[in-house]
Amino acid sequence: MSPKIIVFDDDPTGSQTVHGCLLLSRWDVDTLKIGLSDASQLMFVLTNTRGMSAKDAERITREACRNLKTAMQGFDRPALFVSRSDSTLRGHYPVETDVMAEELGPFDAHFLVPAFFEGGRTTIDSVHYLRVDGKPVPVHETEFARDSVFGYRHSYLPDYVEEKTRGRIKADSVQRFTLADIRSGTLERLIALHGNACCVVDAERQADLGRFADDLERAAAQGKRFLFRSAASLLTALAKLPPQPVPAEDMHRYVTDHRPGIFVVGSHVKKTTEQLQFLLRQPGIEAVEVDVGRMPGHSAELLQEVSTKVLQAHRSGLTPVIYTSRTERQFADQAERLAFGEHVSGFLMDVVRRLPATIGFIVSKGGITSNDMLSTGLALPAARLAGQILAGCSVVLTPDDHVFPRIPVVIFPGNVGDASALTEVWQRLTGVSAGQQVRGDS
Repeated sequence: MSPKIIVFDDDPTGSQTVHGCLLLSRWDVDTLKIGLSDASQLMFVLTNTRGMSAKDAERITREACRNLKTAMQGFDRPALFVSRSDSTLRGHYPVETDVMAEELGPFDAHFLVPAFFEGGRTTIDSVHYLRVDGKPVPVHETEFARDSVFGYRHSYLPDYVEEKTRGRIKADSVQRFTLADIRSGTLERLIALHGNACCVVDAERQADLGRFADDLERAAAQGKRFLFRSAASLLTALAKLPPQPVPAEDMHRYVTDHRPGIFVVGSHVKKTTEQLQFLLRQPGIEAVEVDVGRMPGHSAELLQEVSTKVLQAHRSGLTPVIYTSRTERQFADQAERLAFGEHVSGFLMDVVRRLPATIGFIVSKGGITSNDMLSTGLALPAARLAGQILAGCSVVLTPDDHVFPRIPVVIFPGNVGDASALTEVWQRLTGVSAGQQVRGDS
């Protein structure tokens, strides 16, 4: 019997290469049992810990693990456990994998597999790269390594492990699975692992992870227990899914009566800003800027203004794009930054709860924004994943009895896609052809 793949996702974008499974925005025992009993081999538990402090991430992960142990009592199927996180190495490592090892272990090994091919992330000779303007750049040289919460100094993964574990796991003790190892077969090495050995895995293309996943499944069948800290591409390899039922270019079939939808943009990374600027130039799009400089003192007044603009645009047949002002605010410390981020995301979800019932779709840009969209704005304890509308961008469908019944909701990570990606999603949801009414740089 193939194992159930149980994914704790630190934001809701880890399902960006798969389809047909449930995304759970809650982790109480009853909700987890729904995921475990679902026919899909995959289930995602959206813990959203990347938007929390390390202390809260530890608490939430431990709570989810303990509830999962209770839910799995009597569960007679083997399982693989994945801590899904960012392909640019941001997130609470090793906090989450340490907790999962304590609560769900013992494990013979845990693996770092950050490759995400749809986003141009590869790992070669244990160095993790991000493709920028067609060239591979070590991730420690990119903007992501300078993240104010999750910054790091190393792209060579053994050194990254030593840095993040503060020397608890030494770089020279990390086991490296190179491309040569993967392509020649790793089953014997996998069988020999024990004591939660720390391993880092190369991958240059999807076939590499496909071969590795085959060996992992054989090792698991022989009783080996593994934990993964990975990006999304490993999940594709583990799940071995057929093509999604509705092709990406035909996603407009999910939109009732060609109704206009709405974009909610919370992400602030450079790529998102470029995509937003391109989208705002298109006819049929109405810009609705949220001035975060007025928060929190004038949030109530601002909410009324934004909601009114959104309603007016919708009634005019336009697609409103709600986005936070692009100026980056400065904060005294990480806690203040996270608290303000939570306030802004909460504001955006207040806007969502005031949306007209006749909207045709929602596009949520940014990981934290998307998690809050599913769990708070739309209050979905579980949602079925329809597939991807663009490489790395998932679509879930609301249920028939929802306040916004059976509409597609796009989960669009902040750091995925080229400058026209948001516009391409809009085209596919509205049925606008690629060359029709699209304005690039003038």
